[in-house]
Amino acid sequence: MITFYLNDREVQAEPDSTVLQVARAAGIDIPTLCHHPALKPAGSCKVCAVAVEKLTGEKTIMLSCLLRVKEGMRVFTSGEEVHQARSRALNKLIALAPTSERIRHIAAKEGIELPPAPDGCIRCRLCIRVCKEVIGKEALRMEKQDGLQMVIADPERCIGCGTCANICPTHAITIQEDGGTRTVSIRGEVFGRHELLRCQGCGKYYATERQIQLMERRTAPHPQVKEHHHYCANCAKLFSDRLTVLEKQPPRQQTTNKRQR
Repeated sequence: MITFYLNDREVQAEPDSTVLQVARAAGIDIPTLCHHPALKPAGSCKVCAVAVEKLTGEKTIMLSCLLRVKEGMRVFTSGEEVHQARSRALNKLIALAPTSERIRHIAAKEGIELPPAPDGCIRCRLCIRVCKEVIGKEALRMEKQDGLQMVIADPERCIGCGTCANICPTHAITIQEDGGTRTVSIRGEVFGRHELLRCQGCGKYYATERQIQLMERRTAPHPQVKEHHHYCANCAKLFSDRLTVLEKQPPRQQTTNKRQR
């Protein structure tokens, strides 16, 4: 048996054992990502870093999955050197897999701060501008959260028109329609659920009630608006084309049938 020190605790281990194997057998947690007991260790992820104390008292970073135990060696599984080494490793890994939940879980457990996961938003502000300048509702705004600029929605102002989703160049904002309900989401979080109205022409769902109300308020002052009809875009165009054709036709001439005597 080999005797060495793990976190200043005397430990005995079988020759040729790795520090990772001995630590886990002793109930000491060392994070790993590329390690599997059925395979030879490769040290690819570098998350299992530990500090080994030299005779001079200085500490050097080594990978516990590859490090074989030696008589009298002193190993530390925590400390500033270990924290920095694991932080470097996890930051490199998160750059390769920015949405990995496992990497972020390990980082959180180790107290290591990683850059925020990408949310698909490029902060172009098109959604904010179109909602303010074209729709006139200002249902979206830019706000700083956790040190990062985020597009934030105001559900009370949203009318569910979907213009923000249609103009978003990266599809960070999405709309889904299920039956008579339209759902608007940003970064996967729902901020608006709206009931849809049916087209009076074809019967299909086509717009939210709040959207129609806004359109009616805007067109009410127009002198040529008489009566509001709830038509989808296709039906509105169809009926408009028919009216145009009728208007272009010459008026019918009235004919009278006289009895010939």
